[in-house]
Amino acid sequence: MTISQNLLLQTRFAQEQKRQAYHLPEYLVKWRQGQLFIKLSQQANEYNLSIIEDKQFLVECLKNSSAKLLRVEHNLGETKIKVWADASEQAKKVVFLQLPSNNKLPNNQGRISWVLKRLIDWVGAALLLLALSPFMLGLILLISIYMPGPIFFRQWRVGQRGKLFQIIKFRTMVVDAEKLHHQVMGNQTGLHKLIDDPRITGLGRWMRKYSIDELPQLLNVLRGEMSLVGPRPWALYDALRISPEGQKRLNALPGITGSWQIGARSNLLDLEAVNRLDLEYLESWSLLQDLKILMLTVTKVFSGFGAY
Repeated sequence: MTISQNLLLQTRFAQEQKRQAYHLPEYLVKWRQGQLFIKLSQQANEYNLSIIEDKQFLVECLKNSSAKLLRVEHNLGETKIKVWADASEQAKKVVFLQLPSNNKLPNNQGRISWVLKRLIDWVGAALLLLALSPFMLGLILLISIYMPGPIFFRQWRVGQRGKLFQIIKFRTMVVDAEKLHHQVMGNQTGLHKLIDDPRITGLGRWMRKYSIDELPQLLNVLRGEMSLVGPRPWALYDALRISPEGQKRLNALPGITGSWQIGARSNLLDLEAVNRLDLEYLESWSLLQDLKILMLTVTKVFSGFGAY
């Protein structure tokens, strides 16, 4: 960032802080090596800014920044991280959740095997999308008829090395269901899933039973954000509640299916237990294991095992 750009942004941030900070949270923003580091500000004498209700201000500031990516801390919380993620997406910046490092990942265990895995991902996802496109078009028609509103559901998830990405699914809930999420889940300590979630529609419940709602995630695979097989891609409200040791697992490339999906699924909702399953998968990863999980997934999907 040039000196003039830096001064301009600091002036605009400071002006906005004086006008709005009395009822809005403050953040410390640091520029370092082409990156923006965002955390809650604890010191009044440090340069900080407030996230204003008009998020377009934040979008414009990020657009004017030469930083290519942002790194946000866990302690910002779900709502605040989403604000930065949404603004960064509009400004065409990439956002990472800061995580403890983890060297025991499949991509560090064998370069050739990892390249083959990614090749299988892209070829497999492309062929599946081609083969299932008539069925998916039929689902789009059903959703548009029986569930007026958006066809797809997008949500921020934690990807490889903490990179935030928007997962794509067929919408199974009422419009704006996300706004009711914490009201419905209450103080549930495990994974935020309910067998009798009132937000799920009749058609949505059928799609969830056979995991049909997850088919659009094949697009996430083609975009390099997910694999066919890997740990569950955590939503922010789950990712931010796991232990620091468990957060190491968030460095891994997430998958559409994995150990949790074939072994326990919604029958196991304990965050740390699910994490342990995924860590065991990562530490013993092999292409053969991935192929086994893919085959088992087919039988589990058709049986509707543990899905809701």
